[in-house]
Amino acid sequence: MLDNLRGMAVFASVVSHGSFSGSARELGITTSAVSQQIRSLENDLGVVLLHRSTRKLSLTEAGASFYEAAKDVVSAAEQGRIKVNQLRDELAGSLRIATTPELGVNRILPALSTWMAAHDDLNIHFLADNTYVDMIDERIDIAIRMSPSVNDSNVNSHPLADVRQVLVASPDYLRQYDKIEKPKDLTAHQLISIDLMKDPNLLELVQTETSKKTRIKMQSRIHTNNIFVATTLAKEGHGLVRLMEMDAKKELDSGELVEVLPDYQLPSFVLYAVTLNREQQPAKITRCLEVLKKYFHAAA
Repeated sequence: MLDNLRGMAVFASVVSHGSFSGSARELGITTSAVSQQIRSLENDLGVVLLHRSTRKLSLTEAGASFYEAAKDVVSAAEQGRIKVNQLRDELAGSLRIATTPELGVNRILPALSTWMAAHDDLNIHFLADNTYVDMIDERIDIAIRMSPSVNDSNVNSHPLADVRQVLVASPDYLRQYDKIEKPKDLTAHQLISIDLMKDPNLLELVQTETSKKTRIKMQSRIHTNNIFVATTLAKEGHGLVRLMEMDAKKELDSGELVEVLPDYQLPSFVLYAVTLNREQQPAKITRCLEVLKKYFHAAA
């Protein structure tokens, strides 16, 4: 089939130019290669397409009929090439972005909102989930992750921001229960456990001035796999919770939550935009990455 399609394109070019040599110049191949393509096509079809003479070429009846089909095939291929180039070079078509619900609402949508409004030829699909998404299976263009897939040769990771973890609680909770002045005081308190984290009840704290490290295992009776739920539970005084600072920024700014042990630091993370490893990225992906990087750089 592929050879037939190639032969049809060569045949259409020969008829268009009226000669094998003119077609060869257009296609960048030899005249003998053009002649071979036409012979192979005729043998495959079982008909003669061209009358050949030393002075000119002319179409047979079968050739004239076949030429119309060949022109349609070449035209369709050219239209397909144009559409592919448009998707590569223009901000159009589909853009699929995978993120978590928290990052999507608090950061990614604010980062991209103006840009999306300015490019209404883009169809944008947000997949907001806390589970790992296979970028190939789900046809994801950009995934927002807290760690890069450094061992995966299929992807490229683009750092967006350093993200601090914070241990927070509501002011009402802190007034009702024992004071928290040192890491060891945490053992008398309840941690709202977020199951998405590795070892969710184990806290590794570093004293800012001395760099002294302390590991504390807290107790939990409330568990969730959702940051929004964990944040609401903390605001309602059900315990302490460990959050990414960017996820808790609104509550910290409003005073609904306050940082516990501010002189101690939890491990930080890096927020990445992850893309599939391609020789050339479509413009819509490149531009979207630029917008995200600019937003997070300004917010740093």
